[in-house]
Amino acid sequence: MTSRPLLTHEFDTTAAAYPTRGTVRVGYFWGLDKLVRELGGDPLAILEGRGLDAHTFDDPDNTIDCMAAIDLMEHCGSTLQDPLFGLHLAAMQEPGVFGCVVALAQAAPTFRQAIQCLVDFIPVSASPECELALVTTGDTAALRWRSDIGLGDEAQTYFHGLFIVHKTLQSIGRQHFRPQGASLGCALQRADAEAITRHLGYPVTGRSRHNAITFAAAHLDRPLPTSNRLAFSILQLGLANLQRASRGDYVENLRASIRRGLAAGHCTVGSCARDLHTSTRTLQKRLNRLGRKFSDVVRDERIRMARHALACSDYSLDEIAFQLGYAEQTSFGRAFKHATGFTPKAYRQAQRRRH
Repeated sequence: MTSRPLLTHEFDTTAAAYPTRGTVRVGYFWGLDKLVRELGGDPLAILEGRGLDAHTFDDPDNTIDCMAAIDLMEHCGSTLQDPLFGLHLAAMQEPGVFGCVVALAQAAPTFRQAIQCLVDFIPVSASPECELALVTTGDTAALRWRSDIGLGDEAQTYFHGLFIVHKTLQSIGRQHFRPQGASLGCALQRADAEAITRHLGYPVTGRSRHNAITFAAAHLDRPLPTSNRLAFSILQLGLANLQRASRGDYVENLRASIRRGLAAGHCTVGSCARDLHTSTRTLQKRLNRLGRKFSDVVRDERIRMARHALACSDYSLDEIAFQLGYAEQTSFGRAFKHATGFTPKAYRQAQRRRH
């Protein structure tokens, strides 16, 4: 069946051995069709209405654009009137939606090594945007992850990520793993926070600086009962090879870095170079060899993010212009019309008529 594409979203779907920057494996959304039907919705109509080809979701190794995935999750929560849609989707899933990295972590000798496997390889097996870090402070450890690739409070994406990370850690640590609390970067309504706390069994706070699950640092060096050295060596070698291959898509990595910089309010060639662990001079040289300029890539990503924000949020034009780093709305409007042929207002109206 042919999908009806959005006017100018240009969200491509690709099949690859690993997801590239800005994409996520559709296996991460296993069970979405079932949950939508349980809530009285039509999965096919929802996918096509968001410009997504339903056949892409037949193969868990296919990938879709991250912002399209965020849009899909938020749309489901809103239209199906389920404020905890992301949480309910995660409740139906197994940690395996992260891919074979979970099997690797379960085969690790200790809990610390297992978490390091998640940090190293979830960006390879699920999405490069799933960046994690293990942080210890005194007697407390925290597994942190980021969810800031778009504009705004994408609550369903935050809820889904929290519960999947929780289930993954529980599947590795088993009965010995007892989280102390969790934090999310999005706003949390009181009723939602209470419901999430009931699901997880420990307190959850919103509007935090980091998405994180905290636990006792003493648990890190506990041996895992599922440890298997042979499986650990084989899986680690395979994922390390994929990791090396995935680093080759330089422009995609740069585009993702630019999106993060724009979302954070600070995007320069120097900041992107640091984010990509290279020098400004090397970054510019590599772009020159590809026939690209840094300013052109920034311009393209600004327009791409603007399209998403205009179509999928209620931000004012001033707010969108500010968040994308334009000095004023008029300069944003000129740049957007030059790139798309539409004024921002006309583009938003056209998108809303289509949906």
